[in-house]
Amino acid sequence: MKTNTNTITRTQIDASYEVSKFALAVGLSMAALVGIWGVASLISALISNGPVGLVKSYLTAVIGV
Repeated sequence: MKTNTNTITRTQIDASYEVSKFALAVGLSMAALVGIWGVASLISALISNGPVGLVKSYLTAVIGV
């Protein structure tokens, strides 16, 4: 005679941990995109104005003259 047995397994998920992991991944991705955009802008400014023009423009923006 064979008997069938049913076993129930429950998996508990910590939702706050999963949400935190997702938020951290999104935040890091956005920070990386902003950093890449900043480097691309700096390279573009160096190409179009040269290093001396870039420093002059930076000092003009900081000092306000």
